Amino acid sequence: MPSATLEPDVSLDNASDMDASCDSTFQIVSFRLANEEYGVEIMQVQEIILIGQITEMPNVGEHVRGLINLRGHVIPVLDLRTRFGLGASAPTDDSRIIVLNLAGKTIGVIVDAVDEVLRIQSQQIEDISSGFSSAGQSYVKGLVKFEEKLVVLLDITELLREEEGVLAE
Repeated sequence: MPSATLEPDVSLDNASDMDASCDSTFQIVSFRLANEEYGVEIMQVQEIILIGQITEMPNVGEHVRGLINLRGHVIPVLDLRTRFGLGASAPTDDSRIIVLNLAGKTIGVIVDAVDEVLRIQSQQIEDISSGFSSAGQSYVKGLVKFEEKLVVLLDITELLREEEGVLAE
């Protein structure tokens, strides 16, 4: 799948932009974990690749799968299923690694399947702050509402912030 070079109209990192421009649009990459659909801002996605050889590392968390060599760059790979407590699962033909660029650091995350790129309007995002306790709320930006489904919009930088050893330079 080719790298995306589309520019969103508003950054998800600035909530005041969303408030100021109620009908702004931006894009997310949607993917599946277990039976749920999640999304990340497209500007954080460098590329999407097949799962290949992953070199395991000793003494790392259960959700840290190891390292891959991506065209001469060694990057850590995390399993989001395990990170979210959804249980480990053997990779399938649909499983992918989403390579993310987060503040100049590159990291891969394993997902069950990548679905599509979605154009979202900011008014489709439902704030979930009142519906969840503070644990686990910091990395969920909100729920994106569609007629037949909900997509959990992730703040992947916040989610991985506690992975200091993995993201360390």
